[in-house]
Amino acid sequence: MPLRIALAQLNLLVGDIPGNTGHLIQAAERARDQDGADVIVFPELSLTGYPPEDLLLRPSLAVRVEQALAQLSAVRGITLVFGLPESHADGLRNAAWALRDGVVLARYAKQQLPNNQVFDEHRYFVPGHDAVVFEQNGLRLALTICEDIWHAGPAHAAQAAGADLILNLNASPFHAGKASERQRVVAQRCQETALPVVYCNLVGGQDELIFDGGSFVLQADGTAALQAPWFEAGLYCVDFDTHTRRFLPAAQAAMPTLEASVYQALVLAVRDYTHKCGFKGIVLGLSGGIDSALTLAVAVDALGADRVRAVMMPYRYTAQISLDDAEEEAKTLGVHYSVLSIAPMVEAFSATLADTFSGMAADKTEENLQARSRGVLLMAISNKLGYLVLTTGNKSEMSVGYATLYGDMAGGFDVLKDVPKTLVFKLCEWRNAQSPEHPPIPQRVIDRPPSAELAPDQKDEDSLPPYPVLDEILRRYVECDESAEVIIAAGFERETVLRVLRLVDINEYKRRQAATGPRITQRGFGKDRRYPIVNGWKIGV
Repeated sequence: MPLRIALAQLNLLVGDIPGNTGHLIQAAERARDQDGADVIVFPELSLTGYPPEDLLLRPSLAVRVEQALAQLSAVRGITLVFGLPESHADGLRNAAWALRDGVVLARYAKQQLPNNQVFDEHRYFVPGHDAVVFEQNGLRLALTICEDIWHAGPAHAAQAAGADLILNLNASPFHAGKASERQRVVAQRCQETALPVVYCNLVGGQDELIFDGGSFVLQADGTAALQAPWFEAGLYCVDFDTHTRRFLPAAQAAMPTLEASVYQALVLAVRDYTHKCGFKGIVLGLSGGIDSALTLAVAVDALGADRVRAVMMPYRYTAQISLDDAEEEAKTLGVHYSVLSIAPMVEAFSATLADTFSGMAADKTEENLQARSRGVLLMAISNKLGYLVLTTGNKSEMSVGYATLYGDMAGGFDVLKDVPKTLVFKLCEWRNAQSPEHPPIPQRVIDRPPSAELAPDQKDEDSLPPYPVLDEILRRYVECDESAEVIIAAGFERETVLRVLRLVDINEYKRRQAATGPRITQRGFGKDRRYPIVNGWKIGV
């Protein structure tokens, strides 16, 4: 008799233990009644959601977990394999339980606790040390959790304990290229141990993190038996033949391209941040430029046009082409669109400050007044309507501080915060290709030289190196931690490198005050890059 395993790729809410428990019960009952599953596997820390961070330190955590376990124990006829924080004599453990008909069949504690990049598990958990297996349908199933499968030890220990297959619970965050990396690593574990692996991953947006799902099942030789879709919740079943010790072929979702995966990740992040934080909709400033155009497309794909407002806020330097393109974008996507001139506000500020600034030449101060006037309007609309303000700054700009505090940085969520400018162009081309009859982003928006339009004939390259050069320097410095001399040795002009790196370093204070935004690279400006604002570190080797 084959063993049927259901993978519950769920979108859970961090901290909502009662709600998450309800989702687990609902999925288990469906897997049992509709799919005939023997076992259902859930993601890592599925009771709390991931990462729960300092919610794990709350005194009432244990009580809430106990209440959840009592509810789960009432489920009959299917084995639940789920993640939870488990109190233990030596500290809190990141655990997985196998529970059937109210009986705990196995308890496993995560052995490899990551404490790098976005992970901080040593702050909360103590590691486990032992392999754990339980019996189901005459088979011995081993438990591991996320990072465990990235190391050889836990899988080999499961093999030594007599496991027939491994169930791996995951909350593995997305970055571009991560999906293929996961499958490569897990396939290596399969080939080393001659054991198949069931890999169930979380899906959903949580602050800056995106969990992309993409759960899968690999045979003992590392070949795929099942591949679940990315960026959507669902229940996916696979059958294990107890005689051949192989999984029967199941559904195989196609892996998305880089542009498709990043775009879908941004859409998921915006949708979940808006819904889970309780906002009624989204408002953003639509400038006629490429960043706000892409942000608008993502917002509409996330929530639908009826819950998105776009506001054009022109001033004397706003070109007619920008007005025309912004209106075209809004009409194509069907969002509520309005035009609010900032001229009266800028003039009022200027008049109020005239005596204070007497005898001083105009400079960036006057440009920043324009951006801050726009920020005031957007935040007022946000307050009145209960809408989330999306900011539109990309990673290239945020790296070097090419943004105005309390101006274009004012808002609650920055969709493009970890998206380099060169990738912004690629994402616009990809999104247009999905709607060739009605492309949401006018081609001339993509073709025009980028400009903040805060001064006559202003272009970004007046202040910054060309974006292809800038983005590669930033990638090397921010994501790869290369020094100035290493970057220069790679062929970049010394003065340009030193200027860019200095801009990155002196603008940490701005990034600390910027809206959070989805992480799509291996190192964004957030959990995995923590630098002091005040420091005496000198750029160099």
